[in-house]
Amino acid sequence: MSTVRVHNFAISLDGYGAGADQSLDRPFGHADGRLMGWFAATATFRAMQGASGGTTGVDDEFARAWGPDIGVEIMGRNKFGPQRGPWPDDGWTGWWGQEPPFHTPVFVLTHHPREPLEMAGGTIFHFVDATPAEALELARQAAPGRDVRIGGGVETVREFLLADLVDHLRVVEVPIVLGRGERLWDGLEGIEERFAVETVASPSGVVHRTFSRVAR
Repeated sequence: MSTVRVHNFAISLDGYGAGADQSLDRPFGHADGRLMGWFAATATFRAMQGASGGTTGVDDEFARAWGPDIGVEIMGRNKFGPQRGPWPDDGWTGWWGQEPPFHTPVFVLTHHPREPLEMAGGTIFHFVDATPAEALELARQAAPGRDVRIGGGVETVREFLLADLVDHLRVVEVPIVLGRGERLWDGLEGIEERFAVETVASPSGVVHRTFSRVAR
């Protein structure tokens, strides 16, 4: 069966994966770009933007593992955009422009389903009201045999962890303290018992922690 993976999920030293006060201009709230600065510096990210250069060390090695063998992504509504409640008729198509980087089906979890949104490059956003288990079943039907990536945001990753549906989790601890926002680990006491954990420190100051499900 395909595996369920989380990649490059950045959190602060105090466990926040997003800051407070998300808005159109601040996708990560008051954290701004500080959580993902390590990723933005990599050659992988720069290549995604059509640029050259960037770092090629430990951070880039973890960054480029994001894509191979992924057939579909599941994300929460907060990752797709800053809107809340019924969808406004404002033409919003996500943070990523006309050609998002996914190039696969993407299931957006929302209490307000709407028609699919097809973008350039093969990304199709499907807006579904579903539990984590139901969304995972839809994702596996959309990409049989391929791995499923849980893309965020914080609440979505936490819900999949609470439901014990994640096989492979890569968390990046960034040396900042946010103090407020959305915390990843709340309600997940003892989660380390499900996984083998490996840690790699980067010269950039971040720490990569890989959680791999232990066979039971």
